[in-house]
Amino acid sequence: MAFGKGKAKVSTPVAADDIEDPTAWILNNEFANFVLMNTNEIKYMCMVGYAFLHGCKVFKKISPDAPASYKLVNLAMACTGGGIIVPILLNTIPVTLAIDAYPIAIVISYLLHTYFPVLREVLELSPIFKGAVVLFYETNRAYVVTLFTALAASTIAPTQFSVPVFGPIVCGTIAGCGGMFLPFDKGLGAIEANGLPPPVFSALVAAIFFHGVTQLDKSGGIDIVDVSRKAKVLVAIWFISYAYYKNGFFSSSKTTTATTTTKAVAIKTEKKEKKEKKNK
Repeated sequence: MAFGKGKAKVSTPVAADDIEDPTAWILNNEFANFVLMNTNEIKYMCMVGYAFLHGCKVFKKISPDAPASYKLVNLAMACTGGGIIVPILLNTIPVTLAIDAYPIAIVISYLLHTYFPVLREVLELSPIFKGAVVLFYETNRAYVVTLFTALAASTIAPTQFSVPVFGPIVCGTIAGCGGMFLPFDKGLGAIEANGLPPPVFSALVAAIFFHGVTQLDKSGGIDIVDVSRKAKVLVAIWFISYAYYKNGFFSSSKTTTATTTTKAVAIKTEKKEKKEKKNK
């Protein structure tokens, strides 16, 4: 070895796990673990909450004297409308046939609404219970929207651009609100009077964001570790925040109390009207 010269330094490659990730905080928390539904228990709980909240909407519109089969089929279409329409468009198996957990959750929701209708009143009068159910509902909805947006992006072949642009966004939007258009004899009634309802708007924004971020990462436009899972967490945050805003959870306590009182009066009035109709 020549005088005055030390040993040559050998550079060692840095492992992928040792690279500092400035966005790791998005996944390194229990909230992300919940909204990503990393366990079967969380997944089933969110499915039941999702089906229950849909049941609240369905059973309000259907007459109590309607046949049980009519109620059950309407509930199934409301819960899995997007999971029926989008797989048909993509030539795959609909959710109600592919995932056995969904029919189970739908039947549980049907039984709860049939034999414990008081739960619908509790939902309207208890902000805590409603907040929890909305959390389950929007978490499951975020899973469905991101799932079908990604599936459409990998299924639809690109044409004018290097990646499919509009197809995945349309499929993701329908996945988040398809139940509003089933059965098909409803037509476009859901958007005819007041334009885009909140579920359609939130699903559209989520599909645009998720598809844009994931495709930018694939093309090298951005470089984010585990971008797909992080985008799913952000979509869930968007859904939950927007749903809480539309349900008045961010309003003042006085406004919330007044709204709850109004709902209680409306429920009592509805009960009286039903009793009068039965007596007639």
